[in-house]
Amino acid sequence: MLDLLTQFFDFIRHLDVHLENIMREYELMTYLLLALIIFCETGLVVTPFLPGDSLLFAAGAITAKTGILNVWLLIPLLFVAAILGDNTNYFFGRFLGDKVFTRDYWFLKRSYIERTQHFYEKYGGRTLVIARFVPIVRTFAPFVAGVGKMRYRRFIGYCIGGGILWVSSLTLAGYFIGHIPIVKNNFEIVVFGIIGVSVLPIVVEFVRVKLASRSTEKPPVP
Repeated sequence: MLDLLTQFFDFIRHLDVHLENIMREYELMTYLLLALIIFCETGLVVTPFLPGDSLLFAAGAITAKTGILNVWLLIPLLFVAAILGDNTNYFFGRFLGDKVFTRDYWFLKRSYIERTQHFYEKYGGRTLVIARFVPIVRTFAPFVAGVGKMRYRRFIGYCIGGGILWVSSLTLAGYFIGHIPIVKNNFEIVVFGIIGVSVLPIVVEFVRVKLASRSTEKPPVP
């Protein structure tokens, strides 16, 4: 297990190197591989750990560098993969319904569901757009929408809007600035920076809730 975690973090740390090697070895098959990763990261509640934001940025950057893939074909393909993933998660949530709240599962923690529900309470349907840029919440947002029986017409509207914004902004950011020397030479820092910015809303919300709970628990001053 430790070896797998080490290999996974090594892959994330050197995402640009590994992805470039994959592109050069598999060429056009890379389209399908990237689409599969995005589909699994957005569509399967068991794989919220897969890279999403950093993968899109790296894919855009390496596409610009190698010219093996066409970014204007890559973006629609990854967008479709993300939408299919969201829909899979949504209908899976509708099928399971309230059964998911009975206990924790090895692949599904109630804390993940509750965290995503809190996002819905705060942002409503916009959660599906905002969650696109927040790891873990991104995976569980469509699932919770299905569990909560959100109307499909409303769900698919936010889903498409968020998918277009997420895929196009990160992929094009990598495509246009990934080759800049300061970015290329510090790609590992950039990748972890993207991850850090992505999880920042969770950290801020966690700290806010902790501070609020402490203030309510503080005994009154006599």
